[in-house]
Amino acid sequence: MGLGPTLLLGLIAGGTILLGLPIGRIRRPAPTLRTLLNAVAVGVLLFLVWDVLSAAWEPIDTALAGAHAGTGGLGAAFGYGVLFVVGLSAGLLSLVWYERWMAGVARRSVPQPVNFGPGAAHAAELAAPRLGIAGWSAARRLALLIAVGIGLHNFAEGLAIGQSSASGEIALATLLVIGFALHNATEGFGITAPLAGDVNADGTPRRPSWAFLLTLGLIGGGPTFVGTLIGHGFTSEPLSVVFLTLAAGSLIYVITQLMGVAAKAKRTDLLAYGLLIGLFAGFLTDAIVTAAGV
Repeated sequence: MGLGPTLLLGLIAGGTILLGLPIGRIRRPAPTLRTLLNAVAVGVLLFLVWDVLSAAWEPIDTALAGAHAGTGGLGAAFGYGVLFVVGLSAGLLSLVWYERWMAGVARRSVPQPVNFGPGAAHAAELAAPRLGIAGWSAARRLALLIAVGIGLHNFAEGLAIGQSSASGEIALATLLVIGFALHNATEGFGITAPLAGDVNADGTPRRPSWAFLLTLGLIGGGPTFVGTLIGHGFTSEPLSVVFLTLAAGSLIYVITQLMGVAAKAKRTDLLAYGLLIGLFAGFLTDAIVTAAGV
């Protein structure tokens, strides 16, 4: 398949992530609904962690089987193992350090209250610091982290689409697109679920703008297109392992944050229901990809 049609497939597969984004603009969701949405997002992300780690471990497992059968050595298994450990550690710990750094920036940048009075703006007012991402609410920062983790995962999916198309396996590439497109629709929901309960300091709902939601969609779904472009040009199993483990590490960190939110609600029943819904949705949408023989 040519590059143009392949890129179109990658665009379709990544673009369906936009379908789940409007959930972030729900007005005043009930506490029960917020808790359930959060739990469903955890279920979806738990499935993704299992999905990416199993895919990242496959080259190691294959290399070890080859060494056992006498058809290969342990060098390949060791090399992939190093990539696995480094990628997983970097994906998890980088977000831990990033969150600590952002919290420090926010504390240092909070302006002290000063009464400048009416009239023209005082120079100190004009020099007030702009917090940027550090000034975002916890829900928005969490949504961004989820989008980054899913984006790394979707880059690896794009590599699979591009490699299948470049090798002439058009039917396989088409099935991959269908499966990944369904899959990404649930991922869009996982990105914006934390935003459903975002509120201002006075308790009023904080609705994200469409531009903000589209940006999250671009971060989460855009790498599918980029991965398709790169995968069509060359194949690289080590590159896939790196991006899959980076995604797994970042998703594990995000899951711990969402579980903290769920614990505050003290509704273990809703947590269980939501986890099951999210997990079943992940496995259901992955069934088409499995049917393609991947």
